[in-house]
Amino acid sequence: MRSWFNWVLVLALGCSISLMVLLLAVQAAYTGGRSPLRALGTADVHHAMWLSFYAATVAAVLALVLAIPTGFALARWRFPGNWLVEAILLIPMIMSPIALGVALLLVFRTGPGMWVEEHLLRFVFEVPGIILAQFFVSYSLAVLVLRTTFAGIDPRLEQVARFLGCTRWQAFRHVTLPLARNGIVAAFVLGWARALGDFGATSTIAGAVKGKTETMTVAIYLHLASVSIDQAVALSIVLTLITVVGLIAVRLLLGGERR
Repeated sequence: MRSWFNWVLVLALGCSISLMVLLLAVQAAYTGGRSPLRALGTADVHHAMWLSFYAATVAAVLALVLAIPTGFALARWRFPGNWLVEAILLIPMIMSPIALGVALLLVFRTGPGMWVEEHLLRFVFEVPGIILAQFFVSYSLAVLVLRTTFAGIDPRLEQVARFLGCTRWQAFRHVTLPLARNGIVAAFVLGWARALGDFGATSTIAGAVKGKTETMTVAIYLHLASVSIDQAVALSIVLTLITVVGLIAVRLLLGGERR
């Protein structure tokens, strides 16, 4: 019986690995009208890559700034309904990206939202809309990672720092943050990669305007729609490589933290 169960586990693991490797191999082995790598040299692909990296970086940094104190509060405070607060904060990570984009779009169809659009900053069909959508998709993931990270740090270390004369802020800054460094970096990397790969929320609020709000995911969609397979495959390969590198980096960081 034990041998039979082990064979089931091996088979399941082998099937899982084969499916993932197949996805990577199909992209790597693609040969269309021209090399996908050569397609990366076009100007529109360069613009899509630059805009994607810029928007994802700004969104991930903003998400991290808010997620650090939020994750720490969730890890340290125990109050009635804290599970409900956590569930609400994780909604953007679970809900459909298109539904998230529609919700953001409707915000700017309200009175206050229209005032912001007219007097402060335009979001609908503009680059700030990309950053806003990517902020939401990366924020929930960052909160989840950081809450787990801070929960794994012994609060007695902060209490010792307080006993030695540190204020609450000083104990957090000099004790907790250094211990959570790997988790913070992991939250940023995961949030950045999640923002970089978003399509639904981004395209819903910012549109798919070529040369203006064309991120890499939007560019893939537009190239496929115009049967420009080479550019679509090239951008898909870039996104896949970024995802793999990001996951490896996070695994090394969190693995080192556990040790």
